Amino acid sequence: MKRLPTVLTIAGSDPSGGAGIQADLKTIAAHELAGLSVITSLTVQNTQAVQERHDVAPEVVAAQLASLLADGKPAAVKTGMLGNDRLVATVARMLRRARVRNLVVDPVIRPTRGRALLSREGVRVLQEKLLPLATVVTPNLREAEALSGVKIRKKADRARAARALVKKGARAVLITGGHGRGRAEDLFYDGKKLVTLDAPRLGQEALHGTGCVLSAAIASNLALGASLPEAVEEAKEFISEAIDLGVRTGAGAGQVQPLGGLYRDAERWLLLERMHQVVEFLKVQPIGELIPEVQSNMGFALEAARGPEDVAAVPGRILRDGEGIATLHEPRFGASRHVARIVLTAMQADPGMRAAMNIRFQQSILDACKRLGMTLGTFDRSREPKNVKQFEGSSLEWGTHQAIRKCGFVPDVIYDLGGQGKEEMIRVLARDVEELLIKILKIHHAVVRSAARRERESWRKR
Repeated sequence: MKRLPTVLTIAGSDPSGGAGIQADLKTIAAHELAGLSVITSLTVQNTQAVQERHDVAPEVVAAQLASLLADGKPAAVKTGMLGNDRLVATVARMLRRARVRNLVVDPVIRPTRGRALLSREGVRVLQEKLLPLATVVTPNLREAEALSGVKIRKKADRARAARALVKKGARAVLITGGHGRGRAEDLFYDGKKLVTLDAPRLGQEALHGTGCVLSAAIASNLALGASLPEAVEEAKEFISEAIDLGVRTGAGAGQVQPLGGLYRDAERWLLLERMHQVVEFLKVQPIGELIPEVQSNMGFALEAARGPEDVAAVPGRILRDGEGIATLHEPRFGASRHVARIVLTAMQADPGMRAAMNIRFQQSILDACKRLGMTLGTFDRSREPKNVKQFEGSSLEWGTHQAIRKCGFVPDVIYDLGGQGKEEMIRVLARDVEELLIKILKIHHAVVRSAARRERESWRKR
């Protein structure tokens, strides 16, 4: 049986699941570690606000801690919501006696909406008793002001606040900038060097649970043996993904998704398997006549795909092989920026349209699409702006956008009549790769039936 390092979280319970103990344990599990928990407070809250707070008796918190610490020292500890001064003092005393290592202090003082989560006296005790034990303290801008006594109005004030917190005993401080304006700049200070950790702001909405997940991720990385700077950098990447894959569960704010990376990895594997099955099925179909001179490709995007790296395609394209097709490699992500641009542009208009394949332009093929009742969109390459032509692959994005704009929706088929040095082309779009397969086979069968009918008519005339 595998033995896992443990990470202990000492925090409040969030019944909405977006923050607190619940978010911490999901984050720890996402790092393949065992999560231990001590609940300090029971909150009454949902995605809209914190309505009530009921702190656990200090002796009950002490009993929980004593039981866990007697079972083995955790590889890292993080504290979150501690509620009041008696609880802060109890936790600080027991952690000091146990000489725990890798302590991450997330000083939860007040939520974005609702009642305060730490009393004023609790803030003072946290400053005096818990900060001196901290490997790193992770306040947001408002919490940094409350703990340091420095009013933060500009970047230089963040540095002053960070230095003040280290003077109070913390080994290092990470002041997070997610609640500020502009880019999400965090400031890391280890008593020697100030480092600005810059990142683009993801989305316009402030998601619930960012501070809890970030601090739990730092603790998890420390438990895995990372140095503090490494732990912070890796936690920044983790929270960025958790924000990017955030979810909405109620009527209020959305929340970060600590397990999003695991779900995304599983989705990537399953998507590639689906692509493989479709391509292999097409290889035994006589669809070679649908492959254009420049060859073909098929793209299938992850849900909420951001770029070509999230779109699976066939490396080296799909080749015509007599009456059939052949491929040189298995599908993989990022294999074709060309087909990815088509899919990603379609997804901007309709996130559900995640698959596409280009096939040969021929009037009989286009007519077959019409007979099948497929919706058609088109664009004129001669109208392509000069600045678009300068960038390789941009014309596909532009043309797809133009066709969708004229239709008012994402059609089944987008075609163009080519241009100088550009082969005319038909692109078939679908909601997933299985629907794309069905559309391609229907087009092929319609073309075959039409050819057979023309052949019969020709024989009759003879």
